[in-house]
Amino acid sequence: MTDYEKVCDYKNLYAAYKKARKGRRGKASVAKFEANLLEALHYLHTLLVNKTYRMSEYIAFEVFAPKRRVVMSAAFKDKIVHHSLCDNVYEERLSKTFIYDNYAAQRGKGTHFGLNRLGEFMRRFYRLHGADGWVLKCDIAKYFYTIQHDALKAILRKHITDPNTLWLTDLIIDSTDNPGIPIGNQTSQWYANIYLSDLDHFIKEKLGIKYYGRYMDDFYLIHEDKEYLRYCRGEIERRIADLGLAFNSKTAIFPLKNGIDFLGFHFYLTETGKVIRKIRRKSKNNVRRKLKRMKGLLAKGEITEKEIQCSYQSWRGHAQKGNTYRLVRNMDAYFNKLYKESESKCHKN
Repeated sequence: MTDYEKVCDYKNLYAAYKKARKGRRGKASVAKFEANLLEALHYLHTLLVNKTYRMSEYIAFEVFAPKRRVVMSAAFKDKIVHHSLCDNVYEERLSKTFIYDNYAAQRGKGTHFGLNRLGEFMRRFYRLHGADGWVLKCDIAKYFYTIQHDALKAILRKHITDPNTLWLTDLIIDSTDNPGIPIGNQTSQWYANIYLSDLDHFIKEKLGIKYYGRYMDDFYLIHEDKEYLRYCRGEIERRIADLGLAFNSKTAIFPLKNGIDFLGFHFYLTETGKVIRKIRRKSKNNVRRKLKRMKGLLAKGEITEKEIQCSYQSWRGHAQKGNTYRLVRNMDAYFNKLYKESESKCHKN
């Protein structure tokens, strides 16, 4: 079975449909698809086999956390195709080319894995060098919006050879203007990951940086020599420029003693070499503002209590990955007080 046949396979499309519907079963587009499920899957299969499949228009909307950005939401049928392509082709073809310390969009990896690896790296470094080290912290300016279509296609062709799969891949990449890929597509997670994969190998294997990790466009290098990190920065800048990318103003070299911000946490070493990770102050303030905003939406009937609970529990689960016992306890008290006040006002009215 070719890669493209795997994407079109009925069993795989059905599995992709089940993944795509998670958290969306109350939406009209999902209900419409489910009402005639067998017929809808057969039609989608036929479109793919005949290569008459085309993507529908995106629905664009803004989100404001963790930062302001435009999300492009694909139609439900397109989400199914994306899941089938990612699960049956990209996961097999692309993930095996990634370095171990590439944390995004992979089974068994993710933010928790990346957080633990950084803590491990800092402990290892301390045992060898103490806290007298340096960090090059890198962040790409407007990463998703500046990915070049032609460069991305060329990279993917190093790992995928099936012409029909490449036809579908090109169709998805070119579904938005060049440069840029849509934030919101599952495929975009893989594209953003593979786009800097050669850079990962260069940093680890050519520059010889042992303590390196990347999550999408957010990555760090830890080394004992500040001048060598300056050299590394220049080499990395040249390589990303070839991909149409540039560093943003957050990119800097600083002492390891200052700690490292990564994936929403601030890591720092104690005098005894213990690694502490705390939620960044910005995250604390953001969640308070979000809870207040959702309280207003609840009063207007634009959001449900269940949705608020799910959102808060998601943040709570993330926060508990750090040394945050007191913070979580205080935030629980704030959450309970905020929504008890809301309930009492509703009862009075």
